Amino acid sequence: MTKAILHASPLQALSGIRHGFFTRSGGVSSGLYESNNCAFGSDDDLRNVSENRTRCAEQLGMTALVGVHQQHTPDVVEVERAWVHADAPVADALVTRARGIALGILTADCAPVLLADDTAGVVAAAHAGWKGACSGVLENTVKAMHGLGADPARIIAVIGPCIAQASYEVGPEFQARLVKMDPGFTRYFTAAKANGHTHFDLAAFAADRLRAAGVKSVSLQGDDTCANEDLFFSYRRSVLRDEPDYGRQLSAIGLTAP
Repeated sequence: MTKAILHASPLQALSGIRHGFFTRSGGVSSGLYESNNCAFGSDDDLRNVSENRTRCAEQLGMTALVGVHQQHTPDVVEVERAWVHADAPVADALVTRARGIALGILTADCAPVLLADDTAGVVAAAHAGWKGACSGVLENTVKAMHGLGADPARIIAVIGPCIAQASYEVGPEFQARLVKMDPGFTRYFTAAKANGHTHFDLAAFAADRLRAAGVKSVSLQGDDTCANEDLFFSYRRSVLRDEPDYGRQLSAIGLTAP
């Protein structure tokens, strides 16, 4: 049976914190969105999306699930109380000390990052595609957690299912753009193939950004969203197939209610 939710042992061991990297299984959507599509921004039936998100929150034992309008920004919002989707701000990461509220991030190849400092009682969720990672969304997430009392040295961060390097083929202009920012970024690319294309390691790039921000414990869940159709939605896979739309899986974390 296909798993509906995946856990990361470093976070699973923390007291008072619930998390999950949800797969595409266990929901009510159909067609391209089968079955646990959690994206209001897709063309899926919004009633199905709402039901899928409700089921995810219930699996985590949370009274509410909040998200943001993700636009590959470096912006982080603090969550003090739950909101409805229509009121969600534009941002790509969330941080909170509030209990009973799950912070949710949607992905379909980008890296979902869940973070926690259980001593301080602070958790966060971040959406890190290459644009957001380059512009500082992960560093800003750690900074926002620190502002609520977290210690970067205590933070445990897990990078969830995302597109793996083997599936992430890019043209020379992409590599040139990143290497222009920092020549050291060449280490995230494979040697060029005959067509001039290389493969980019998004997970390693995100992990190093977290470590540079002072996070000592960074781990990778390791699944490839593009290669594993049974478990995950994938933007790249949908483009390669010329499909009109695609679903997104949810990754979420929250502090249990007292």
